[in-house]
Amino acid sequence: MKHNKIGIVGLGRIGANMARRLHDCGYQVTYLYDINRQLTESLASEIRPQAADSLDQIASHCDIVLTVVTNDHAMESIFFGADNLYDHGQGVLFINCATLSPAMHKRLNDQATEVDARVLEACMASSIPQARNGELYLIIGGDPSDFD
Repeated sequence: MKHNKIGIVGLGRIGANMARRLHDCGYQVTYLYDINRQLTESLASEIRPQAADSLDQIASHCDIVLTVVTNDHAMESIFFGADNLYDHGQGVLFINCATLSPAMHKRLNDQATEVDARVLEACMASSIPQARNGELYLIIGGDPSDFD
């Protein structure tokens, strides 16, 4: 069993299949969150992590948080909204798997530094079957020590 506690935000078809694959490989997926509560509860009952009630709950209890959302607007909400990941993100590694503007990537990185968190950009070049089979092709940017 891998020891880092992993949270996943965004449980659409790719995020949910990433969660399933990580769980199947023995990673400790501990919290899940989606704005669609039904998706969160359904996947939590399937692979048995906690269905988080809030984003700060994930950031407070996880070492690594993967965000699998659609765009800058969604990232704005989960990182800078009233209930957000950065409020309790000290020491957390955020791996952002979204198609984002360069300005949003820079803003996320700048704010991570302010709250003593870490960020990797992980743009995907694959789709749903690859997520489930552990064959996602990710283009990673960030500090090499965080990647390692």
